[in-house]
Amino acid sequence: MTLHEYLLSLQHKTVAVIGIGVSNTPLLMCLLDAGVHVTACDKRERAQFGELADELEHKGAVLRLGADYFKNIRADVIFRTPGLRPDCPELMDAVAHGAVITSEMEAFFEVCPCPIIAVTGSDGKTTTTTIIAELLKKAGRIVHVGGNIGHPLLAQADQMKPSDMAVLELSSFQLMTMTHSPHIAVVTNLAPNHLDMHRDMAEYVAAKENIFIHQSTKDIAIFNLDNDITREQGTRARGKTLYFSRGEEPAEGVFLRGDAVMVRRNGAERQVMLTSDICLPGVHNIENYMAAIGAVDGLVPDEIIRDFARSFNGVEHRIELVRTLRGVRYYNDSIASSPSRTIAGLRSFSERVILIAGGYDKHIPFTVLGPEIVEHVKLLILCGATANKIKEAVLAAPAYKEGAPEIVTVSTLEEAVETARKVAVSGDVVTLSPACAAFDQFPNFMVRGKTFKEIVNRLS
Repeated sequence: MTLHEYLLSLQHKTVAVIGIGVSNTPLLMCLLDAGVHVTACDKRERAQFGELADELEHKGAVLRLGADYFKNIRADVIFRTPGLRPDCPELMDAVAHGAVITSEMEAFFEVCPCPIIAVTGSDGKTTTTTIIAELLKKAGRIVHVGGNIGHPLLAQADQMKPSDMAVLELSSFQLMTMTHSPHIAVVTNLAPNHLDMHRDMAEYVAAKENIFIHQSTKDIAIFNLDNDITREQGTRARGKTLYFSRGEEPAEGVFLRGDAVMVRRNGAERQVMLTSDICLPGVHNIENYMAAIGAVDGLVPDEIIRDFARSFNGVEHRIELVRTLRGVRYYNDSIASSPSRTIAGLRSFSERVILIAGGYDKHIPFTVLGPEIVEHVKLLILCGATANKIKEAVLAAPAYKEGAPEIVTVSTLEEAVETARKVAVSGDVVTLSPACAAFDQFPNFMVRGKTFKEIVNRLS
């Protein structure tokens, strides 16, 4: 089905779009331009939308805004925003009255004319997705990047060609109700995350599995062999299964042999590059490259992979060097919104660091983080809703001794940076790696990271 055909199928139906945000605004414009009868729903008041509200109404949208935006909603088709559970009472009531629930991403899978590579996991999604997309571009392909990064792709589907590639980063929220899987699926790893949204770990893992569970036997799924959950998932993939591993040599996939990154396919193996070719710090970035190499094997020449790895400095907010001041290096790792992500960041440095952590409580246990902080951190600066929980995990770590690390609690990020500045000496590393989401003080991790960089760059 083409996008044009999909939009025609909606013209004699009523459509509701929940959430007038970054991803759904282009969706709304696309639907309205096609003559679809649309109700746009959002909990924010009209004044917060400014001219956008006028523009939507001018194009024919009916706006339902404010506290009752979701009450007794009725439509033939409802586009769910990713942060809204599909089984919330309002949606279940709408379904009982005949509504079909979908999303911008689910619709894109239906109409996309080109092959799709999609990446999910608890950590490493954005970097792996970016590496895959950039490698394909270097190899001469036209690439469309979307999902959690890039921009919404549904409205552009009719401009895409079968020879193009779509590369997507997909969250568990986007995958919860997905009934299509990509041609090439990558699962970087899985660890407890987003348990404020998901009922439990089992539901979180089940959502992630939609990235490969609907594949055909002609498709490819790539899993982390070193992660117990993804290792088991690989046994249930329907298509060709590849693994990547730092510790083992899978029969099919990408692995380390000493310092060499190797590929083994159909009984033949070759060296793609050395780990020293990767300029991004941390063993987790070696894993990100191995996952990406599995996805582009046969599509991108090895020479392009090596050249790219030697020059790619990473993605913003991911162990990003902000500046060096009086010999002290300040890193922005605001993307680290889970303990496993912070652990990977800490292991990227050879020295003990000054760590700024804490944030919104996603109800994730910090037990595994405590011993890592004891091993890798000289000063722990905590702020945010989870400060006490992280502190308790550190104090409970078997190797913890009083003052090792020293623990300080502050109220704001600016106070945290100032505390680090006063203590740090030449040769030290200060890293913002929160182990938590940002929603207690910031709209998202990007605003948190940018704020951190602004504060650091103001230091004199």
